[in-house]
Amino acid sequence: MDKNIIGKKITVVGIARSGIAVAKLLAQKGAKVFVTDNNKNQSTEKNLSELKKLNIQFEVGEHSSLAFDANLVVISPGVPPDSNFILEVITRNIPVVSEIEIASWFCDNQIIAVTGSSGKTTTVTLIERMLSDAKKKYITAGNIGKAFSSFVMDLVPKDIILLEVSSFQLDFCHTFHPSISVITNVTPNHLDRYKNSMELYANSKKRILKNQTLNDLLIYNYEDEWTKKIISNSTPKKIFFSTKSKKPLGTDGAFIDGEKLIVSMNGQLSEVINIHEISIKGEHNLKNAMASTLVAMSLGVNLASLRATLRNFKGVEHRQEFVAKINDVKFVNDSKATTVDSLRSALETINEPIILLLGGKDKGNDYSAINEIVKNKVRSIIAFGDSKEKIEKHFSKIVKTILIETIGNDKPNILSMHKVLDKAVEISEKGNTILLSPACASFDWFNDYEERGQVFKKLIYSMDKK
Repeated sequence: MDKNIIGKKITVVGIARSGIAVAKLLAQKGAKVFVTDNNKNQSTEKNLSELKKLNIQFEVGEHSSLAFDANLVVISPGVPPDSNFILEVITRNIPVVSEIEIASWFCDNQIIAVTGSSGKTTTVTLIERMLSDAKKKYITAGNIGKAFSSFVMDLVPKDIILLEVSSFQLDFCHTFHPSISVITNVTPNHLDRYKNSMELYANSKKRILKNQTLNDLLIYNYEDEWTKKIISNSTPKKIFFSTKSKKPLGTDGAFIDGEKLIVSMNGQLSEVINIHEISIKGEHNLKNAMASTLVAMSLGVNLASLRATLRNFKGVEHRQEFVAKINDVKFVNDSKATTVDSLRSALETINEPIILLLGGKDKGNDYSAINEIVKNKVRSIIAFGDSKEKIEKHFSKIVKTILIETIGNDKPNILSMHKVLDKAVEISEKGNTILLSPACASFDWFNDYEERGQVFKKLIYSMDKK
């Protein structure tokens, strides 16, 4: 992969957050940049002013012949790799790379990269808090917060780069090289993008390890079968975490002994904390805490600082977030749950009878794995969005399932979410929990899961004032 971009013609696909950031970076580094997006909407229009300021050429509403006049194409994570444009680019033998790949070309700092089907945002945010509490310099980017490219020009040598990376971002990585990689788990997700193949999806996650050496670290979930499968022949030093198994012989990692979180590092055992003192609850969050602790300890954070963070960290917005209790009914915002596995985690954590708000843009979900827990814990499902018929077809024989029709096509679709919430309140009883845990992407009604969660919370807050 030729990293010399000065004077090269580079097409950036996608006029969104990462596309704008990488276009600016490439222009500043001396490339001849052209940005293309076949969508033309209010969101893309807002970003065009950024390109105009830097005199970067662009087009919207089409991919013209100008987009193919390139030595390199940079793809934004939201652009499907099997789109007609990308397939044509590949046919023409034009190299394709991702935004985080480009950013890494201009970054000499230590990179910590976290991926996984679920848990990666909580893990990254907890690592971030651990580093902050320990007074270490870092920046957080990638699939969380700002694009990696937006930070590269302003880095100083001591900055630790903490990245949340999705399979979409890894798909076109070739030389990306984190010194510490974390795989929280690999469970069914985005199968609509990966031709309904777990093998293809898992291999995308595996790319995080592609360039790691014996001097690098891989922190992985010892209980996850797909994770163990893809790392089996990888090069970096492997450090495990497990809530069920104690340390395999000869390896470093984190495990539970009685009620204690124990870390084995370089042959030395350290008692980190009583697991009941960790503020974020649930077995999934215990695993997130273990992964975060291993990263922080590898970066030199001391035990006293780690314990304080684990006791005080309250979790991530939109992830099993308590919103309010109104008329003895709890409201929980789990909009970040865009997979069936994340939904299962939420259901396991809640003890009250649940009114489940489920739906959105389907990603090839297989709901059969949660049939039993839905049967035992859920009173009613309110199905909404593009996937409502699929949800109703699957769950109607297990639990009462109510379909909500979409109102209009606007984003954010506040009216439709209002209708969902009104129906949930109407059928709820005292002692119930109304849980928004969609197990689907948000793009049918909202721009992202954060907007979906914010609208949900605002509707609840307005209801609480009445």
